[in-house]
This record gives sequence, structure tokens and C-alpha cells, in this order.
Amino acid sequence: MTRDKTSDWRFDFVGAKPPVAARRDTRRVVHGRALDDPYDWLAAKNWREVLRDPDALPSDIATLIKAENAYCARVMAPLESLRKTLVAEMRARIKEDDSDVPDPDGPFAYYERFHEGAEHPRYCRTPRDGGAETVLLDGDALAEGHEFFDIGDAAHAPDHTQLAWSVDDAGSELYDIRTRALSDGIDRADVVSDSDGSIVWRADSKAYYYVLIDENHRTSQIFRHELGTDPAHDALILEETDSAWFVGLHESHCRRFAIASIHGHDATESWLIDLRENNPTPRIIAPREPRLRYDVEPHGDLIYIRNNADGADDFRISVAPLMEPGRENWKDVVAHRDGAMIDGFTLYARHLVWLLRENSLPKLVIRALATGDEHAIRFEEDAYALSLDPGLEFDTDVLRFTYSSMTTPDEIYDYDMRTRTRVLRKRQEIPSGHDPRNYVTRRLFATARDGESVPITLLHRADFTPGGEGAPLLLYGYGAYGYALSASFNEDALSLVDRGFVYARAHIRGGTDKGWRWYEDGKLENKHNSFFDFIDCARHLVSAGYTHEGAIVAQGGSAGGLLMGAIANAAPELFAGVVASVPFVDTLNTMLRDDLPLTPPEWLEWGNPIASVEAYDRIAAYSPYDNVRAQTYPPILAVAGVTDPRVTYWEPLKWVAKLRATMSGGGPVLLFTHMGAGHAGASGRFEALEDTALEYAFALACVARLLKDVDDLPPSS
Repeated sequence: MTRDKTSDWRFDFVGAKPPVAARRDTRRVVHGRALDDPYDWLAAKNWREVLRDPDALPSDIATLIKAENAYCARVMAPLESLRKTLVAEMRARIKEDDSDVPDPDGPFAYYERFHEGAEHPRYCRTPRDGGAETVLLDGDALAEGHEFFDIGDAAHAPDHTQLAWSVDDAGSELYDIRTRALSDGIDRADVVSDSDGSIVWRADSKAYYYVLIDENHRTSQIFRHELGTDPAHDALILEETDSAWFVGLHESHCRRFAIASIHGHDATESWLIDLRENNPTPRIIAPREPRLRYDVEPHGDLIYIRNNADGADDFRISVAPLMEPGRENWKDVVAHRDGAMIDGFTLYARHLVWLLRENSLPKLVIRALATGDEHAIRFEEDAYALSLDPGLEFDTDVLRFTYSSMTTPDEIYDYDMRTRTRVLRKRQEIPSGHDPRNYVTRRLFATARDGESVPITLLHRADFTPGGEGAPLLLYGYGAYGYALSASFNEDALSLVDRGFVYARAHIRGGTDKGWRWYEDGKLENKHNSFFDFIDCARHLVSAGYTHEGAIVAQGGSAGGLLMGAIANAAPELFAGVVASVPFVDTLNTMLRDDLPLTPPEWLEWGNPIASVEAYDRIAAYSPYDNVRAQTYPPILAVAGVTDPRVTYWEPLKWVAKLRATMSGGGPVLLFTHMGAGHAGASGRFEALEDTALEYAFALACVARLLKDVDDLPPSS
């Protein structure tokens, strides 16, 4: 493969002048503190309308965003050839005519399949034992004419004659639900709008349940839609009026119930909706209590409950009678153990399965319900990732799971829980070639400044030896909401590793990588631990010889973008560059706006600065936008989306404007905003590579002076 020379990897400052956002002084006083925000005007007053129609963005704001995009394009212009090379490399690792392992359900097997060149999948089925394929949905055909297109769910009815599917064509996560008879493939005229995309069919296949999103973009109501009727007359089934809570909906694995999950950041509450009844009354499992988190799966006359009751911070699994499911009847079947986090569980007719995470490594545990015999599935690598696929069938002894590691592409197994044997059903194919022996994955532990041990998972080429000045390194972090980073395979990252990078993931506090305590130690009054952990991981990698100060590119998105803003303010000298995707950087102002979709629910994650002066001061002390100061910053690339309902477009727009107006040196500071996409960026599988190539080309340019000529590196596998 012919590669560009590192001498071509540079930014273009000549004649490239950044946009200057107008300052419109705005001051308000909160808890006696003056809060000045000269860029407040960039938050469009009609943001709800913009989520539905990006063209509704006020012209002065749209003009500035387009100018930012033009400036980003100008500065990155010398990297155009490199970006094209990166896209070609990453696309060459994708099997274009790929297909899922079929998932059996009654007389059929269902799966998604891509044909060569397709951006979006086809949803298909065949007879269970083989036969002609039927295409139920053609994603590319449906996406034609849309800048953004995402199918949220495609759910066949219990009788296999109907299909309901949901689609977002703006990136705003507002899904329309359509239905079609599979006999003719024609969509019905009755379309449900503004749903969250989830669909649960009633057992008679004549109606389905869905979650409606309200005017403030919050999931608050569950409705039932009868096929062929006007959605305006849909029956309201369940409603949550507290804006700090979200409503979710999914089908129980036994298919007897729809499970409504009402959840905040502090607690959950579950309800059952009987799918065999035409007009059921939802039944509550256990009323909400502060800090009580639980989720459920029915099984015959019993209900199993994963819960943290009575101090079980890392969760236990309990069982209760289905008709008397209150907390007073919960009896443990899997005991709580500190540091051994039960991430999730599922039930089959004869088996209970749960996914355990201990010291940031996952484990699958299986128990036979009849005998209580229990075993775990073993794996050999030091660091790896597991995901559980419950499948569509309940009465089966076959469990499907996916295994991967930083060196090993996805492997999908069917595991016979009775005989304890596994069959490899699919191994992710890398058409351009991949030999795991050319790479090494390692697990390190950094000592944080308060003595905690922070896991780091990293990947590098086998011919790299730590020591001396080390190598350029990309360090990825998140650290919020209890989300644990996995040690999964990332084929795109090979484009950096094959050019001499070390690729690392920091399992910092704020996730549940080391149990629920790890999360609690990185939220609210402990949020600073997330930032310190990331910086301490970077310094540990320097001291261990993997890299050196000023050779690290930091990367994070969303709440990980908050992390990026905080570490850029706190330790800019450590980093050669910062990549912040849809970054939550205007933290204080957002938490002061209770009209925004996520603000009230997230007061339990960050604190409520409206009600509490302590929370105000705490957030003000780290909010990236509010702590930009006159210092030298590394090059920064921010990526945003106009229709993003989670991190509004104006957060990175304001941050970039303030950085340029305040910093004393460094840069460049770049912003690219998708004009017709939201939080997830481009929706097509190849279109998304353009985003990755932009970020990786930026990272390579930040450290180009540190890399030897790429033609001298080992060839890409």
C-alpha cells in the first residue's frame, strides 16, 4: 500500500483566518455569583424547531457555523490526501457484502444483511431450515434522498405477517413508526410520529406499544396503536409526569409482557404490560425509592430482579412470585459481591445467564434452573470484551455471545448451555487482511494521585518496545453515567497503530469498570476524579515508556468531550492534540436550563446548580467553557451536529469561540458541524468513515514531527 509522507501531514495556517463570533454581553446573577456569557446568543431560541428542521436555524448562527466548517476545511486541506487514504484503508477492512448470523424464531430466521456498496442494511428472513430469502426492508432504498437516515427498530409481529419499523431522518432521535403487511410489502397510511423508536407488539399482532417523546424531547408516555387507526386516538397506557425521569419500553424474553422501565440517574421503577390482553392495566413491580435500581425478567409464575437493594451496590439477582413481586418477597438467587458488578442478565426456559464485570474484565455465568449447577465460560486473553445476545427464542438451550479483544476481531459463538460446548458461527472478516500476531494488547494500572489503581487497556504493534521516548499515543476516555469501556476490537484504530501509534483506553472513575463504587467516585462531588484519573493515566504511560509528554492525543465524545475540555484546561502541556466529539463543554449553563431535554434527569449526575449553591460552585470549578484561560492550548478539533438533542450544537460552538478569544497561544482550534445530523454523526456505514478519517488525520498531523517516515514502518496488515 502506498502511503503519504509525514512531511505532508501539516495544518495550513497561511491565509486561513478563523471566524470571530460576535460578543453580545450577557450577565445574570445566580446565588449571588455573576455569570457572564458573551456567546449566549448562539443558543437558538427556537431549538425545538431546529431539531425537526435544521433549516430553521437563525441565519446569523447558521452563517457562523458554515464559516467554522469552511475554516476547518481550509486548515485541514493539506491533509485531504491522507484523509482519502484513511477512508480507503478503513473501508478495505469492512466486508461489504456482510450478513448477521440468522436469529431463529418459530418458522423463520431473521437477520440484517449488507450488499456491496450499501450504506444501510437490508432486513431479511428465510425459512428456519433454509430456503429463499425475503427482503423485509431495504435500508438504502428507503434512505434515498435523505442526508441522514437511521432505522431504530424493525420488529416482526408474533404471527410473522406484519412488520413495524421506526426511522429517524434528521438525526434528532425523533422516530416515525410505520407498519406493513409482509404479504405485499406496502406501508400502511397510519404513521406514528415522535416516538423513541422502540416497538413491542401485542400478542395478537393487531397492535403495538410505543414511547412518545414530548415537546421538550423527553420520553414520558407509553401508548398503544391499533393497526389501521388514526394515531391521534391511540390509548395512553402509562405516563410519567416528573421531568427527572425517562420512560423506556422493551419486550420480556418470554414474550408474555412488555416491560416499561421508568428510570432516572438515581433509581428505577418497572411495570409489566400483559401482551395477551387487548386492554391491560400495567402492574408495578416495586415502587420507586431513592437509589433503588432494578430491572426485571418474568419466568413463568416467577419474576427475577437484578437489584441493588439493601446496600448491594454491585447488584444481586433476586426472585419473587409474579403475582406478589413487592420488595418484601425478594429472595436472593445470586448474591451480591463487592467489586463483582452484575452488568445484566437474561432468562431462558431452563437457564439463568448473567454478565459479570470484575476489575474491568467481563465474565459470562450460567446456571441451570432445575439443578442450580453453575459455571462460567473461560477465555484466555488478558483483556477482552463480551456481549450477550439473548436472541428471539425463550425455549432454547443455546446462548449466543460475541467475543473480541483489541487484537482479535469479533467472534460470534452459539453456546450450548446444557453440554457446555460452543460453536463459532461467525468471525469478523477483515478483507484487507489482519494478523493478530502483529499486535500486542496489554492491561496496565496507573496509580492515581489519591492512591486508586486505574486500569488502562492498550494496543500496539508487536515490534514496538516501550522505553526511551516511546511513541505517539492516542488516549481515549469517557468516565460518566456508569458506562464501562470495553476492551473490544476497533479495526479503524489500526490505521493509527500501523503508523506508529500506541492506542489506549483509560478506564477512569465515572464508569463501572471496577464496580458501582467506581461510578460513584466519579460523579457529583467526586467528578474531579474522572479528570485527574485521565491525566494520571497519561503520566503513567509516559513514565512506563509508552509515550512522552506532548506526544499524546486525547480523544472523547459527549460526556467524554467534557473530559476533553477539562483536561485541556488543566494539563495542556501533556497533549499534542485533543479530539472532542459532540462535547458537553458548556456544563454550567446547560445544567442551569431546566427546559433542555437532559437537564432535570442529569442533576443527579452533575448536581443541580439552580437549587444548590454548592452544586453551582462545584460545576463552575470544572465546566470547560467557564474555565478557558489565557494559556497555550494544544491543537483542538471539535465535532458537532445541528440536530443533536443530547449535546446541543451551541456547546462546542461557544467553546471554540471562547478558546480563540482567550488563549495566549497554540492551536489551531477547529470545529466541524454536521448541518443535517445529530449526536451520532453521519448515519451510513461508509459516510461515518469520513468523520473518523477527519479525526485520525487531525491526530496524525498533531504528532507528525514525532513519527518516522511511514514508508519505513511495517506494512499495514
